Amino acid sequence: MSKHKTADRKVASKTISAGKSRKAVAKAAARTTSTKAKVESKKKMPETLKKKPAAAKAPAKSSVAKLVAAQPKVKALVKPAANANAKLAVVPQAAVKQAVRPPMPAPAAKPAVVGKEPEFSAGDYVVYPTHGVGRIQGVENQEIAGTSLKVIVITFEKERMTLRVPVGKATNSGLRRLSSRKEMETALKTLKGRSRIRRMMWSRRAQEYEAKINSGDPVSIAEVVRDLYRNAGQPDQSYSERQIYQAALDRLARELAAVEKIDEMAAAQKLESVLRAA
Repeated sequence: MSKHKTADRKVASKTISAGKSRKAVAKAAARTTSTKAKVESKKKMPETLKKKPAAAKAPAKSSVAKLVAAQPKVKALVKPAANANAKLAVVPQAAVKQAVRPPMPAPAAKPAVVGKEPEFSAGDYVVYPTHGVGRIQGVENQEIAGTSLKVIVITFEKERMTLRVPVGKATNSGLRRLSSRKEMETALKTLKGRSRIRRMMWSRRAQEYEAKINSGDPVSIAEVVRDLYRNAGQPDQSYSERQIYQAALDRLARELAAVEKIDEMAAAQKLESVLRAA
């Protein structure tokens, strides 16, 4: 009996081991099938990817269809451009026609305004605004730049200078005869008046004084002498004030000397005596 039991146990153990081995084989087979399925699915992936663009072409067809449907609008937009090109094509033609037209005749040049020729003779004393009293040496014809020009030759003894003024521009340049005695008396009365110094910077006042001196008007020059004159009890002048004062005094004294036919020193002393008496 014991032998049969041991034999049965052996058989049972074999069957159990066989069953276990069958289960292991089944699991292994399941694993292999799953791996094969995965591999096959991976192999099939490119095919699915290749099929995706075919599906994506559908919206492209729809966009093309939209463009086809919008063709009338596109044509409508293109028509103004064609009209614009037509307008641009017309502009050069108009320009060509305008260029072909004969040029308009240039307006005739206006003759230069020339002042009246003053009647001066050699030996006359005259006053030039920026240089004062001078003496005429004569009237000459000079050739300048190929053209003949009539000029008045004036000499200024104190400056040792000779000036040539065209006869046609003598009046416009300010060249004049000596002042009359009445005009000189008006200038002397101006010296007796009160000084009228404007409250402003000296640089601005100096410019006004120089403009009055260069004007050649004896009354304006007398105003400069009056405003810059200083008595013994008044404060001293600055260097620039003394310069302008002396220039104005010399200019007025020269004309007074030429009008009254006296020496320049005597004329200057007369002017200063009038200033001191004021």
